[in-house]
Amino acid sequence: MDGNALASGEGNPQKDGVRGVSKILGVLGIGLGVGLGWQWSRVRQVEHGYDRLIGQVAREHGLPPALVKAVVWKESRFREGARGGAGELGLMQVTEMAAQEWADHRRDGAFHHEHTLQALTNLHAGCHYLAKATRRYLTTDRPYAYALADYNAGRGNVLRWMEGEARTNSAAFLAAMTFPGTRDYVESILSRAPGYERDFGGR
Repeated sequence: MDGNALASGEGNPQKDGVRGVSKILGVLGIGLGVGLGWQWSRVRQVEHGYDRLIGQVAREHGLPPALVKAVVWKESRFREGARGGAGELGLMQVTEMAAQEWADHRRDGAFHHEHTLQALTNLHAGCHYLAKATRRYLTTDRPYAYALADYNAGRGNVLRWMEGEARTNSAAFLAAMTFPGTRDYVESILSRAPGYERDFGGR
């Protein structure tokens, strides 16, 4: 091997090995970038897949679409076929009782709880209950905080927590909750909802 070859690094096993590793890392980097890009695209597709339906149904029931989308995020992570441990179904994890209440309101004698595994039906049933719950607490400083607690823990528990200042003050109401899971449920939805407003024209 001549000196020029040594100076240029040609035929040097150590440098050849470094070049080989660099090529491998480059290929891996490209593959990782493509994989992450696909994953991010998939996440966005799932998260925005129901925006049109959510906007339409939420407005029909007089609710902010961003709030309803935050409920869907919390309840099912946008999985239409989600099933809860207590029999809740669909995007908004609607219970059989809440679903039947909506069906009775529509005088739908052929309704079955399993129908709420269909996105449009589920959103109508869930929004019907949430809107009704919201109207119960219009004299409070933050009706949606109370309505969400009602949606998660039931009317009976909400009334139990609405003692003294908590009757109208949402901060006191949240502090009075004896279910930490419900407090987290309410706070996480209310904090997430503003980030979804841009998906519905800032509303």
